[in-house]
Amino acid sequence: MTKVMDLMTPRVISIRATDSLSAAAQVMWQQDCGIVPVLGDDGVKVVGVVTDRDICMASWSRNLPPSAIQASDAMSTDLAYCSPNDSVADAEVLMRSHQIRRLPVLNSRAELVGILSIADITRAADLAALSQSAMEIPPAHVVATLATIGTRPLLAPAGRVASAE
Repeated sequence: MTKVMDLMTPRVISIRATDSLSAAAQVMWQQDCGIVPVLGDDGVKVVGVVTDRDICMASWSRNLPPSAIQASDAMSTDLAYCSPNDSVADAEVLMRSHQIRRLPVLNSRAELVGILSIADITRAADLAALSQSAMEIPPAHVVATLATIGTRPLLAPAGRVASAE
């Protein structure tokens, strides 16, 4: 069984809730990523995530530059996450059910240890297909997850879950 720890990106850069969205954008630019975990005052617990879309929409809707908006004002706080020992199949189901592309990976102490993306899963599925080795997630499931993530919900969610963008 392939575990999240086998595919996740470790050593994730994070920001604090009091940091500006400019700080989040800078991390995204430097790390070539579209999501930044946000830590609380303790500097350990993940309290939200900021995506590139969150930055754009917060700046546009407030008519303010990202430097004038705190991460806490734009971050998604209703987090879906997984643990390093979860199966990749379970993480993929979580992504599909919440229509998200990326999951923070938290250890047993709720500390950030990585990020798992649908791209990580897709690459692993592709490598498994090329090498004709078995992977727990059939390629059709990965395609279904990508299709679900890309589908706009019929109704706006009551609470935001780690953003789908």
